[in-house]
Amino acid sequence: MPDVKLKYSDEDLQEFKEIINKKIARAKEDLALLEASYKNDANNGTDDTLSNFKSFDEGSEVMSKEANVQLAIRQEKFIRDLKNALLRIENGTYGICRATGKLIQKERLKLVPHATLSIEAKRKQ
Repeated sequence: MPDVKLKYSDEDLQEFKEIINKKIARAKEDLALLEASYKNDANNGTDDTLSNFKSFDEGSEVMSKEANVQLAIRQEKFIRDLKNALLRIENGTYGICRATGKLIQKERLKLVPHATLSIEAKRKQ
């Protein structure tokens, strides 16, 4: 019977914690940029009051804002998932596949530190 690790070492968990914290910081910066782009239109001029204002431009701007709102929502979910990963580190369940109970591969966690499923379990979905 092979020796199966049931949890990552404290050193591994510290490394994952650093990766997650860096990703959270970057994600928050990206979120702030997205929010700024749809909350504060940099153009506070009166261009849209001119009679020759094209409705195409208006429609395009609305679509762009909607796209940025959707990206911001995804970014907020990503940050929440990363914070949940930090909670799993604290409570000792980080890196354990919720479907198989086995450790998720270290390489996977380095790329997707908020993963809760191993590749094996993800493929079965």
